[in-house]
Amino acid sequence: MRIKLQTVVDITNTNARRSDDKKAYSQQCNYNTVLQTIGLRVNLEPGSCETSVSDISNLGFGNNITGKQRLWTFTFNISYEGALNKEMLENDFDLVPVITELDETAFVHNNIFRTTCPNDCNIVFDFENI
Repeated sequence: MRIKLQTVVDITNTNARRSDDKKAYSQQCNYNTVLQTIGLRVNLEPGSCETSVSDISNLGFGNNITGKQRLWTFTFNISYEGALNKEMLENDFDLVPVITELDETAFVHNNIFRTTCPNDCNIVFDFENI
């Protein structure tokens, strides 16, 4: 099963270490947070993590996050169908701290992932059978 995660939080995979550039390291910390949060329930096979700028108004983000924004799309695979669902991911990611003021264009309220707030939802999930 392939899962697509989309967020307006900068989760760029830079492979930076603590001694590297501070911004690149912070971006990597957010990417690692995504991997670790998903990894609480399943072993995942990371796919691509791409950045684009487009109108995100109809993607399911909160009412305060609309218009043309920078968007990160992370895809990953899991081996067992049913081992993970949208509700599990939304519960696991809600209120997880993130580092902001990187390359995001949307305001991330309280420096956390929000999945359930109708105004500040900044991460959404889609499931695809492969």
